[in-house]
Amino acid sequence: MHKEEKKKIEELLSTYQKSLNTSDSKLAQSLYTKDGVFMPTEATSGIGSEGILKSYEFVFSQIQLNIEFHIEEIEVEGNMAFAITSSKGTVKIHANGVEAPEANRELFVFEKVDGEWKIARYMFNKTEPKK
Repeated sequence: MHKEEKKKIEELLSTYQKSLNTSDSKLAQSLYTKDGVFMPTEATSGIGSEGILKSYEFVFSQIQLNIEFHIEEIEVEGNMAFAITSSKGTVKIHANGVEAPEANRELFVFEKVDGEWKIARYMFNKTEPKK
């Protein structure tokens, strides 16, 4: 059972990665619970469906990501789960067109809502990109 649930969470993370790499705010928003919280680095948290959408719209207005997630751990307990991931790739800053390495550590908390895994809480912090 846990193996199947972990696979569903891996698929959710893959869809989330797609939303980041395509700057798709609405897709990102759709992956969260209605009362979800997105806690981006150096920005106000997006709380609830509308707050999350506004946060992603802001982030994507500033940057274009091209990253890949690496799943380090997924733990499932009932209708709650968490994942620890790392990501790396590049970021293009819209203000000046500069493209630079991008690397982060991420913590996701998931909740199963109506049989479907959703992101309940998500935060990340920057790490030094590996050369």
